[in-house]
Amino acid sequence: MAKNPKRPRDPNQLAKLIVGIASGDETDERPEKNEAAVALGRKGGAARAAKMTPERRKEIAKKAAAKRWSKTS
Repeated sequence: MAKNPKRPRDPNQLAKLIVGIASGDETDERPEKNEAAVALGRKGGAARAAKMTPERRKEIAKKAAAKRWSKTS
């Protein structure tokens, strides 16, 4: 459970949520997450990196660095 649930940024939606919480129509809690789904979601990048050769990872890293440095701020 998150310490601070995500609140709407729109002032009207936020006001509606606050009134709903105060009147008891809405709760200020997030629903519980499915632990199996959370575990599956954590392996994505690590599993992909484990399958790649070091040369391929280096190639991707060089391409990403070149793209970051080519952008002008």
